[in-house]
Amino acid sequence: MYELIIIGGGPAGSAAAVYAARKKIKTAIIAYEFGGQSNVSDDIQNWIGTPHISGADLAKNLETHVREYAGDIVAILKGKKVIGITKNDEQIGSLFKINLDSGETLESKALLITTGSNHRKLEAKNANTFEHKGLTYCASCDGPFFTGMPVAVIGGGNAAFESALQLSAYCQKVYILNRSEKFRADEITLETIRKNPKIEIINNAVVVEVLGDESNTFVGGLIYKNVLGNEEIKLDVKGIFVEIGQLPNTDIIGDLITKDAHNKIIIDHKNMKTSRSGIWAAGDCTDVLYHQNNIAAGHAVLALEDIYQWLQTKK
Repeated sequence: MYELIIIGGGPAGSAAAVYAARKKIKTAIIAYEFGGQSNVSDDIQNWIGTPHISGADLAKNLETHVREYAGDIVAILKGKKVIGITKNDEQIGSLFKINLDSGETLESKALLITTGSNHRKLEAKNANTFEHKGLTYCASCDGPFFTGMPVAVIGGGNAAFESALQLSAYCQKVYILNRSEKFRADEITLETIRKNPKIEIINNAVVVEVLGDESNTFVGGLIYKNVLGNEEIKLDVKGIFVEIGQLPNTDIIGDLITKDAHNKIIIDHKNMKTSRSGIWAAGDCTDVLYHQNNIAAGHAVLALEDIYQWLQTKK
């Protein structure tokens, strides 16, 4: 039996595991792999304290840090997946039961969910071919690579518009391709966008193909269809930033806790508590507004501090 089980091995889960070890909380961290979404990034420039690091090296560093402090306090279950979580509410003092794909069942007083999310993928010809070769899902991470170049942002919500504003600081031109004439961004952001001479909004536009450059090794443009007239138009851009939503990895939790309409875990932002006593959540699987490695790690530490205090009351 564990005092705490952490599910997920990204920056949030890893940060929580380090703090759990230092506070001598008997913990298991279940991580199919360390690193999270950042594993595929070639060069991360906004991980505080490290100007440049690849996603693979970040994952290695996170795992190394956890193992440095783990000792006999934190059990590291790497390469395993959680397939279900249950709790018998009718039994006083019952524990959470975590079922793994290996057939094992673990028990714990508390849970910290840090399962992250996946970007909703762009469904267009060659989109997968040029992913991380000019087509990206993170303006904060990769935007500076496109300084002085024309780029496109796909999406019509706050994330897309905020990415476009950020990119306009260093890109030559920023096109926003919105699939309708309606926007899901707030009015203040829209007003700021419309006043920016470097940003152009193209409505009723659906990307149908990503084009390569002369060597066909990097993005060289895209083709979009005007949904009103079905006309296909070529747009010369060097980078494509996709902001069409996130898909949180929260199915394993079932209906144990409250989630919003997008399947994100609803948390108390002061302490990362969920709707159920004994379960906390941090990172991209929650309903936080912004998604960054540093934010996820910080929120996990905040959750761990609260978990520690909660566990003291259970002794």
